[in-house]
Amino acid sequence: MTDGWDWRRGGETPAPARPPGAGAPSVGPPTMPGADRTPLASPGGGTTPGWPASSGAPTPGWPASPVGPASYGAPAAGGPNSADASAWWSDALADPWRDPAAPTAVVVPGVVAPGTEPEPVTDPDAPGRPTLRHLLLIPVITALLAGTLGGALGYAFAVRGGAGAAVLGGAPAEVPALAQRKPESLAGVAERVLPSVVTVRVSSLGGTSEGSGFVATADGHVITNDHVVAGGTGKASVVFNDGSTAPATIVGQDAESDIAVIKVSRPGLRPVEFGDSDALAVGDPVLAIGSPLSLANTVTAGIVSALDRTMQAGEPGGPVRYYAAIQTDAAVNHGNSGGPLVDGAGRVVGVNSTIKSLVAEGQEAGNIGLAFAIPINQAKRVTQDIIGTGKARRTVIGARADGPTGVVGGGLRLAEVEPSGPADGAGLKVGDVILKINGRPMTEPTDLTALVRKYAPGSVVTVEYRRGSARQNTSVTLAADAK
Repeated sequence: MTDGWDWRRGGETPAPARPPGAGAPSVGPPTMPGADRTPLASPGGGTTPGWPASSGAPTPGWPASPVGPASYGAPAAGGPNSADASAWWSDALADPWRDPAAPTAVVVPGVVAPGTEPEPVTDPDAPGRPTLRHLLLIPVITALLAGTLGGALGYAFAVRGGAGAAVLGGAPAEVPALAQRKPESLAGVAERVLPSVVTVRVSSLGGTSEGSGFVATADGHVITNDHVVAGGTGKASVVFNDGSTAPATIVGQDAESDIAVIKVSRPGLRPVEFGDSDALAVGDPVLAIGSPLSLANTVTAGIVSALDRTMQAGEPGGPVRYYAAIQTDAAVNHGNSGGPLVDGAGRVVGVNSTIKSLVAEGQEAGNIGLAFAIPINQAKRVTQDIIGTGKARRTVIGARADGPTGVVGGGLRLAEVEPSGPADGAGLKVGDVILKINGRPMTEPTDLTALVRKYAPGSVVTVEYRRGSARQNTSVTLAADAK
């Protein structure tokens, strides 16, 4: 209802109700901040100016009141003091501030029934969260594109490289143990020894002699064969595993043992590790390393084919060489001479020296699987003598054999026994037949000399011999040659 003044103010308290039968409330017109109104004069001449008469008759100029005097001022149902109070009083027509000319109107706020709220409207242009379908679609599309690209590239490479080409080899498999090159493998041994092996070149009147050698000491002593440096002018050079070269000088040589020592001046040399040639057994694996036919850094493998193979070698008109050799089937050719023969642990057990070959006169010999090396125990002893004194001692027994007996049981008959020599001191006499030395049978005159040279002076050996029909044993202390 509109009367020019709004009574719906929060916190406003309506005028107190008049007691029954009382006249109009004796209150003055309300005064509001900023209000500029004049109270209406009472047209009915009531006791209180500005209020209509309390009778039930209508007052001229006022609309009829819907309620009687008895209920005047009491809040009707829906009044502010009732349980279902509304925003308007039911006696609003009795409001003294109401404009009499204003039409009567009751404004009831609409009540929204539950469940009838309008559906929310979604903005189609607003960004939204990706759904599971979108998340799965992205990798699928990516995989299809990648597969298409890979197939196209594979086809292009196949066409360029020859379409339909055969696939070589099988599927990759675990690397076998023999191909892993462990330190104890043959490849590991070769890798460890090669830096200590050199190619030896010696100038002579007839040209240049070439062989092999290996570093024996950190200060540059190199062991090689005597026949490699024999006939040289004294000038030599060595070529190392990395291809570098260095000049060398001949320290000394021994023709009968076929051992020579040269020296190079170079820092950082790595000497070889020496093994024990007396501990070898037939069938042990060995490597031969050197420069056969001028092919440097060549490694061949084989086994020990035999031990104490007595050798007598030398060029016509030259010195005769004797030694009880290590026989091997490792491929050895000209140029391997002086190079090391190493065991499965990479230790030097021999010095490659001689080969056997089936060739006609004037032809060059080649490998047929029969090679011979000087035992390293003998080569070390000779090398130490050469470095220390410039020459080597020769081990002797003080007796000479003239050949096999030709009788059952074999043996070598002594043709000469030096007075006061080792054999004489052990009781041996001319005519005695030497059957064995340290268990090694004697069949050829070379056997006695070569096998004795294997031992160092002062070594004691057991000699089994026959005198007449009796077999006897004696101990002989070997000595060094007086030369």
